[in-house]
Amino acid sequence: MQGFDVKYKEYLTYFEDCLKARLNSLTESAPEKIKAAMEYAVTGGGKRVRPVLCFAVCEMLGGRLEDVKEIALAIEFIHSYSLVHDDLPAMDNDEYRRGKLSTHKKFGEAIGILAGDALLNFAFETIFSANGFTDGYIKAARLIADYAGYGGMIGGQVSDLENEKSQTAGETELYEIYLNKTAKLISAPILAASLICGGKFYDELKEFGYHLGILFQITDDIMDECGTIEQIGKTPHKDDAENKLTAVKVFGLTGAKKVAEKHYLSAKSIIGKIDGAGFLTEFTDKMYLRKA
Repeated sequence: MQGFDVKYKEYLTYFEDCLKARLNSLTESAPEKIKAAMEYAVTGGGKRVRPVLCFAVCEMLGGRLEDVKEIALAIEFIHSYSLVHDDLPAMDNDEYRRGKLSTHKKFGEAIGILAGDALLNFAFETIFSANGFTDGYIKAARLIADYAGYGGMIGGQVSDLENEKSQTAGETELYEIYLNKTAKLISAPILAASLICGGKFYDELKEFGYHLGILFQITDDIMDECGTIEQIGKTPHKDDAENKLTAVKVFGLTGAKKVAEKHYLSAKSIIGKIDGAGFLTEFTDKMYLRKA
């Protein structure tokens, strides 16, 4: 069996090649400044967690990477746009992302807003640039729109803002934010790949994506508390400084680590029951142990 790191690099190389080709397709009618800001926001950093999950699930279910490449690109564009907007002064007001200046600090706030808008539109242009649409592909596109919109990521961001500095919000509100703001965009590539492959193991993968997404966000909270800007690529300790509702705030640092372990074990148990899930099992291990 191919080693995890080798396989991860294979997925990354394929994705970066697809990304380069897709960015090169931006038409001349697009202003140079917005093209530059879009490219800046989506290149030069990031572990490409969502595209890798999409490719890994697709291959596990017997599909080909080319079957989901537009989906993988689109989800990364949506993720990148969300980070651009998250960093804006009206949201999290962060000057750094992925170890470099945030898009709005590099290009100005107005272009930062427009670059995020453009990436969201470009995501759906990309989805519908594929050659032919199966019923599963259309279902995948619909799921992505749902999980990225007001019923998913946007809704989670609203809840995050509404509960900022709240003195009464607790575990219920925290999980509502985590499910929508983070877990749904982690689940989207997993479930989209399943739908394109005929819906195989859909229910199991939905449960897996939920636990993996919650795990991802809790480890983010822990790293914000314990990490450095060199490790996490953005300003540390901002959640605490802004009194954000986080796992560390609700459970304490030790408690947050225990909750992370619970979701890790659940995710690993679910994915371990599916044949050919060795890569995803190890991916879950890496997610639990990650430091950046």
